[in-house]
Amino acid sequence: MNENELLIQKFYTCFQNKDYRGMQDCYADNAVFNDSVFKNLSSPHVKAMWEMLIKNGKDFRLEFSNIIATDKNGSAHWDAYYTFSKTGNRVINRIDATFTFKKGKIVSHTDHFNFYSWAKQALGITGILLGWTNFMQHKVQKSAMESLTTFINQSK
Repeated sequence: MNENELLIQKFYTCFQNKDYRGMQDCYADNAVFNDSVFKNLSSPHVKAMWEMLIKNGKDFRLEFSNIIATDKNGSAHWDAYYTFSKTGNRVINRIDATFTFKKGKIVSHTDHFNFYSWAKQALGITGILLGWTNFMQHKVQKSAMESLTTFINQSK
């Protein structure tokens, strides 16, 4: 494995071990994160997001594979298994991640997953009926950002 493949492996191994500090250490100070829920998170916010998810996740389990990286870009696949706390529904979220690197750190990280598939599992009948709509995606995004803001403010 090259240096950036080892960095991705370290990131997901720390995630498996619920070591948010180890995950945070993988990011550059100017890193940006995106997925279907969290948009354009700056480095302090993405670091807080992982801490929040790990601290609040009760039965989280992760599997990762297909790590590939060059000196500038990389990718991996990961599957998250957990109970969505707001509904008590079990979720299996299948995610493809892309990364860019600079000086041995992640400077951009984007997770790609099917929001509708996630919404059907996490939100039940509401997700089945509305999970495909922009309205529902924006509602989930707003709720997630409110949770992150509350977490950050309580951590100060």
